[in-house]
Amino acid sequence: MSEIGTMTGSGEDTSGSTVLQATDLHRDYSVSRGVFRGHATLKAVAGASFSLQAGRTLAVVGESGCGKSTLARMVTMIEKPTSGSLQLDGTEVTTADAATLKRLRPTVQMVFQDPYGSLNPRKQIGQILEEPLEINTPLNAATRRESAQAMLAHVGLRPEHYSRYPHMFSGGQRQRIAIARALMLRPKIVVADEPVSALDVSIRAQVLNLLMDLQAELDLAYMFISHDLSVVRHIADNVMVMYLGRPVEQGTKETVFTQARHPYTQVLLAATPSVDPQARSKRMTVKGELPSPIDPPPGCAFHRRCPFATERCAQERPELRPVEGRLVACHYAETTV
Repeated sequence: MSEIGTMTGSGEDTSGSTVLQATDLHRDYSVSRGVFRGHATLKAVAGASFSLQAGRTLAVVGESGCGKSTLARMVTMIEKPTSGSLQLDGTEVTTADAATLKRLRPTVQMVFQDPYGSLNPRKQIGQILEEPLEINTPLNAATRRESAQAMLAHVGLRPEHYSRYPHMFSGGQRQRIAIARALMLRPKIVVADEPVSALDVSIRAQVLNLLMDLQAELDLAYMFISHDLSVVRHIADNVMVMYLGRPVEQGTKETVFTQARHPYTQVLLAATPSVDPQARSKRMTVKGELPSPIDPPPGCAFHRRCPFATERCAQERPELRPVEGRLVACHYAETTV
């Protein structure tokens, strides 16, 4: 795969060096169905392949239950993939021993959806920021304090905030603190799981702009998980749309947003609020509910809800394939526009 600002068969813009490469990731769970029915296998992620480049943002979008958060837990090494390959800076994570995982974990940090729930209410902000350094580095107390105060300033907070508690801050300020904590170990990758969905609309742009400024300054790679395509349009470089554990469309933001080829992507885009009357007139409706990942439908998982589905869709599962500069898992990607 070329890494010098080219478009590849994966549909991604690979500007910058690749810091993470995922190939055919799967994550299964054994789920009890009751005393007499035994266990079933829930396929939360069923074959995701993507890469992350330094200084770039990959947005992962889809409905609740599509596997976005499970993917985040695998990338952050909270959970181990059932199968597939996950390479961080060329090191294979899935077969790594405990010492290697300990060395790799500081390079991938996470920002959670609920900034209040992710901060210990019994600790002062300074303690929260210093804790990663205390656990992972040999720095003394004075150096840790200096680093924490510098990071507070970096995210737009004042020195007096150092000794305050999380409940004394607004939602936007708490998310700034959560971002500061994620950056204390100078990671290469930040996984942001719905980082602005719990914030007021007036605050979202401020936090997004902060993330983008920090990315430019520190050359961070972001994996940005969201269901809000208006936010994705603002921050992403590449987009991966997931449905029932599988990617159904992958490409650059410009390619996916200007002419989506998978019907599910078109549905998501049509559901995004717009002030453009023409955009509002192009609404697509989708019928039915998201199928169960325990018992997915045969063929294309989306076929029971898709307005373009044929008998072939019900019998044959489409694989991701290149279509006009992106990857699409649809038999009729060339005609669904």
